[in-house]
Amino acid sequence: MVLVLAGICLVCSALLGTVYAVTKAPIAASELQKVNAAIAAVTPSFDNVPSEAVRDAEGGQIYTATLSGEPVGYAIKVSVSGFGGPLQLMVGFTPDGTVYNTSVISHAETPGLGAKIVDENCNPRAQVQGKHPAVNKLTVSKDGGEIDAITASTITSRAFLKGVNAAYDIFKNNCLAAAEEPVNTEENEPEQ
Repeated sequence: MVLVLAGICLVCSALLGTVYAVTKAPIAASELQKVNAAIAAVTPSFDNVPSEAVRDAEGGQIYTATLSGEPVGYAIKVSVSGFGGPLQLMVGFTPDGTVYNTSVISHAETPGLGAKIVDENCNPRAQVQGKHPAVNKLTVSKDGGEIDAITASTITSRAFLKGVNAAYDIFKNNCLAAAEEPVNTEENEPEQ
């Protein structure tokens, strides 16, 4: 009986190992394709392959998009806790730190409520575009911020904005030149 059970365990282990080996490469390719699509969605046009030069940073990963060797944008991949579980985001910044666009890579939010976060035109995704986290308060309006939450999904909206702010912190600490000052959105009036 022990030999039969040991044989069954050995066969099952061999099958699991084979399935893992066969599916590992396609799963990795699929994940890379998701990341590349997210980078393309959140940065201006580029001519390099940002996913080939990924940099790890505390709290996320940095992908630099360049055009003719000059940085045109940075895509920062972060993960935060949403209402239903992890919310994985890609946040794109222009070289001065302005949010270019955002993309939700994966989520476990409630269908019909928090899952609306994947829609590009939903609040808060549409409202963070073109804003600079150093100048604008990127939190939900219920918390004194400038961004409207998704109706009945305040927790998801807060998590999303927490991810955007976390991505900006990574950008600020790793990409923004030390000598650069944050963007001033107020127009300077000429002296008279």
